[in-house]
Amino acid sequence: MIRPEYLQSHALFGGVASEDLAAIIPLLKEEKFASGADVIHEGEEGDRMYFIRQGSVEVVKSIDGTLGECRLAVLNEGDSFGEMELIDIQNRSASVRALEQLTVLTLGNEDIYEIFEHNHEAFIIILMNIAREISRRLRKMDALVASSVFIGQGNIIG
Repeated sequence: MIRPEYLQSHALFGGVASEDLAAIIPLLKEEKFASGADVIHEGEEGDRMYFIRQGSVEVVKSIDGTLGECRLAVLNEGDSFGEMELIDIQNRSASVRALEQLTVLTLGNEDIYEIFEHNHEAFIIILMNIAREISRRLRKMDALVASSVFIGQGNIIG
């Protein structure tokens, strides 16, 4: 059983009141994946985000379709992925693969809309938490690109 306190301890649900989470918990669907299983595929349509309850995943991006793939991140318990699709409604930007036995909770587009319909405050907090997570990832990628591309090529300005 999922407890509101468990969800509140993670960034995605931080700040959402216990009574609001109690109404959201029934919307969460649990899925399990074996080690090495693909959870989502780059380019596919998506309709849900994932919250890692147990295990870890790697996020990979294909390189020009034929050159292989590049690992962008490793995500662990308490992390989430797939949020971008809920915001921009485009195909998946990367693939996600289980690195070990994986248990996730999913929240789909229809679930997010139901939260919006019944609890605007919880909806806004969750949306802000998603925006913060995407912003954190963008800042991390900016730093990674700056250190690997610009410094590696001697393009330091200053």
